[in-house]
Amino acid sequence: MTFDLLAAAAGAAGAPPAWISFLPIIGMIAIFWFLIIAPQMKKQKQHQAKIAAVKKGDQVVTAGGLVGKVIKVDDIYVELELGTNVRVKAIKATIGDIIPPGGSPAND
Repeated sequence: MTFDLLAAAAGAAGAPPAWISFLPIIGMIAIFWFLIIAPQMKKQKQHQAKIAAVKKGDQVVTAGGLVGKVIKVDDIYVELELGTNVRVKAIKATIGDIIPPGGSPAND
């Protein structure tokens, strides 16, 4: 008789609702969002703001590793002076970073 009661109780409980099986997937998406996607988007916005603020006279590094001084700025292009009488036209989006003026000594 006790076996019949246990079997009836187990059958009455049934399977969990279908939405509970999606909880681990939703949790993984939330983890990816907060640990990977959101910080990357923030970093990308900061970089875009930095590139939009490039002005004549700034020293920049391109994605290809060229270091030059900004001579002319357009909406899409930037003209860089790499050396004496060496000018290059680069796409503004390829600027990797702006070098602060002065910098720091190499041996310190």
